This record gives sequence, structure tokens and C-alpha cells, in this order.
Amino acid sequence: MRAPIGDFDDALPAPDCLDLLTPPVAAAVRAWTGPVPADRILYVDTDPAIADTAVFVEHHGRALLDESANCVVVAGKRGETTTLAACVVKSASRVDVNGVVRKHLGSRKVRFAAMETATGDSGMEYGGITPVGLPAEWALLVDAAVVDTPWVLVGSGRRRGKIILPGKAFAQLPNAVVLEGLGLPAE
Repeated sequence: MRAPIGDFDDALPAPDCLDLLTPPVAAAVRAWTGPVPADRILYVDTDPAIADTAVFVEHHGRALLDESANCVVVAGKRGETTTLAACVVKSASRVDVNGVVRKHLGSRKVRFAAMETATGDSGMEYGGITPVGLPAEWALLVDAAVVDTPWVLVGSGRRRGKIILPGKAFAQLPNAVVLEGLGLPAE
């Protein structure tokens, strides 16, 4: 089937291709419940060599900047306690780490999580981390602009492949908190 966004001709319902997803993403799709049905999560095969946003949109079209999101993992620290959180913002934005994220987590200091922590704890590949299938103890902060987008392309848990799902589905993910202003204009 043709994907609802982008130039992808071979989109597959994610429940039909669980073997192409990392174990935590496949488990999340298998257990999916809520108003957006699991078969509305689509998988598209993409070249892992162009997984990074700038190169990806150069290849697949700049319109995807408005129809895609990035998921970055941050570590908030207060005293001896470290809190991991995934932040989802539109690809043309950057995460307001020192404002919205720090305030929401109640942390004194927030930084991007070490790659080894982000990938090791999530079971996903660097450059492909997705909010679908995150560890249960992580916070999930989603920019309201992502939820308001009809269809959103995001990582699949691997550098190869992306998933496309309705923006409103991000609000139904476990631990999701939708925040205005989480994404700032990229500089």
C-alpha cells in the first residue's frame, strides 16, 4: 500500500511485519490498545545509510520535515537521582532541554543521555530510537505540534526502516505527556 505521507510505495501495517522491528517495538505493537488501532501504524523500509534527518529529507523530500518527528533521550539529574525521558518533537525543531524538559522533570540539570544508555536501556539502535516500545520507567514528553500532525514519520527502533502513525497516537503511548512548547525552532 502507498504510505499516507512521503514517497513510500510499500508501506506495511506494523502488526504484519513484527520481525522487521526491534523486540521492544514489536512487543509494543503486539500489545497496542486505544483509539488508534495497531494496523494504522505503518512500517516503511528505508536505507539505513540515510537514516539521519537532514540526509533523509534531502533524499525523500523536504516536505517530510513537517511530517516527521525525532525522538531524543535525555537524562535529568537532581541530587543523586537520574531520570531518563524520551522527547518527541517535529524534525524541524529542537528540544527545549533547559526550559520545558528541565521544569517538567523537576531536574536541576538535563543533558542528552549517553548513546550507550539510550540504546542499551531501550533495546533500540542509535539513530532509530522511537517512542513506541520505550522502557516502562521512562517519561515520554511529546510536543503538542506532533500530536496535531495528521500523520507522522518517526524511527522504527532500527536505523533501517521508519514507522508512520497518526499524530494523535503519540498521546496514547504509555507515560506520554503532551506539552506545548517542547519543540523550539531550530537555529
